[in-house]
Amino acid sequence: MELAFPYHEVHKDLRHAVRTLCSKFPLTYWDQHDLEHEFPEEFFQAFAEAGYLGVLIPEEYGGGAGTMGQMAAILEEVGASGGALNAASSIHIPILLVPTLLRFGTEQQRRTYLPQIARGEIFVTFGVTEPNAGSDTTRIETTATRADGGWRINGTKVWNSGALRGDRVLLLARTSRPGPGDKKGAGLTLFLTDLRGEGVRINRIPKIGRNAVASAEVFFSDVFVDEADVVGEVGQGFYHLLDSLNGERLLVSAEALGIARWCLEQATKYARERIVFGSQIGSHQAVQHPLAIAYLQVLAATEVMARAVEQFESAGGRAVGVLANGLKYLASTAEAAAADAAMQTLGGYAFAREYHVGRHWIEARLQRIAPLNNEMILNSIAERALQLPRSY
Repeated sequence: MELAFPYHEVHKDLRHAVRTLCSKFPLTYWDQHDLEHEFPEEFFQAFAEAGYLGVLIPEEYGGGAGTMGQMAAILEEVGASGGALNAASSIHIPILLVPTLLRFGTEQQRRTYLPQIARGEIFVTFGVTEPNAGSDTTRIETTATRADGGWRINGTKVWNSGALRGDRVLLLARTSRPGPGDKKGAGLTLFLTDLRGEGVRINRIPKIGRNAVASAEVFFSDVFVDEADVVGEVGQGFYHLLDSLNGERLLVSAEALGIARWCLEQATKYARERIVFGSQIGSHQAVQHPLAIAYLQVLAATEVMARAVEQFESAGGRAVGVLANGLKYLASTAEAAAADAAMQTLGGYAFAREYHVGRHWIEARLQRIAPLNNEMILNSIAERALQLPRSY
């Protein structure tokens, strides 16, 4: 039984088409790729061929000239397909830079990279997080120094999702220190850097989940980047990123809601079919109530999603900060509740890989931490929405 939400009436045909494509990749496909730590290349290429990687890219750059609402609907259905984050991450990682490149990239950069992204010919990752910076992006230590015709990059990025599959990385590096009166984020610059070039070393990080899409440490040792690969204004890269980061909040929230739906659907199906002591376990309030609470959390988050998408499309990425952050908190919390309720409903069988609930539970837990932990989101909401003093 497919759970219905009012928001799903928007882009209904698109959602159906995505579900049809996803149905070609069964649960066993995702289990195998997770166990073998193998990137889902067939799935990725199928999505590229269907045109879904280019939804946010204008037609003149080889895309479909779609909307954030369409992309969110696509990724929600991907999350709900049983592929969970392994599926969704393989799709959203290479499109995260699109809003920033469209707004701040040169015409040559847009014409070079956007058609390749849309066709699935190039996989671009995000290079922001560092071992000693974490959520405090303004403290990154990777540096870029001027060289003849370009820049030399030195430093380390961590938790770079997709780097082992990637071709390029949208890299944030320090090119200068903030001066008197400058904002904390001044002096950081974005570079489209070759991940296969000389001086780049990539190490896989062993993880407990989402293993079809590897995370990695990436080491840059005197890596040359041509001047033509600077994205936007030198020293303003941190602020250029905001257009992509708020969009990322919306997309990962859509994925979280899709995963929550899958968990609820599997749990309610099991609760109707499982007979213990002569009755369906779903007839007992101890089973019903956690599932009902999770459903309501998902329902509420989908309504916030609709509002956030509307604001993003009308006013742009920077204008949607409070809603995008709030949505990420609400969606990941609803997802965690649904996944945990599913684990409890299936009991011991939740730990059997053949039911796939445990895989979803692990990946749902990740989304309360990444791409920004929920505690930092609460800090942001307290400061920006409630106008309380900055706490960090």
